Amino acid sequence: MRPSVFRLVLLILVLAAAGCASTRVVHQWSNPDLPSPPRFNKFMVIGISKQPGIRRSFEDEFVARLKAAGVDAVPSYRFITEDGPVDEPRLREAVGQAGADATLVTRFVRVEQKYQMSPYYYPPAPGFGFYRGYTAAWYGYYEPPVYPYEVYISETSLYDTAKNALIWSGTVETTPAGISKDIARYVEAVIEALQKNNLLPSR
Repeated sequence: MRPSVFRLVLLILVLAAAGCASTRVVHQWSNPDLPSPPRFNKFMVIGISKQPGIRRSFEDEFVARLKAAGVDAVPSYRFITEDGPVDEPRLREAVGQAGADATLVTRFVRVEQKYQMSPYYYPPAPGFGFYRGYTAAWYGYYEPPVYPYEVYISETSLYDTAKNALIWSGTVETTPAGISKDIARYVEAVIEALQKNNLLPSR
């Protein structure tokens, strides 16, 4: 393969890798004061967003995935119709109306700029010998290109509403691919982490 074609192929692969969508839980915290994982009967899912459509889409997807896992859950927008923050009495009223003994609260934290470098090794032709190999080394030399991409950092926290206590919190990294896909992958990653920590009731 000619060097120019080889570089083009690598450029395409690197750009695809840099923009490749992924979601993973990068940090978790569990309440050390709990002797054993608590058992909850019903969860209320709360998405913190100034955009009502995104909030509802997120909460609906989370609730649907929880129900598919055999967990009883409701979206908060059915009980908190306001599109902004509410005070504590209003929040307590909503939790009581929902009959939830646990809440899952998700908030966006920040955007991080990251970089993908694309070094490659293109060996000299075996028949070049030293002199032609030396010349080819100069022509083949380049600085590896660097491609920037964004990563969204969000956080989901599980609360025991009866004890008013934080039970678990997870920080999630998402390389965006589109709102619907990002929400689905985010919810899947969080539910998997909760299941591994025995924080969701079994079927």
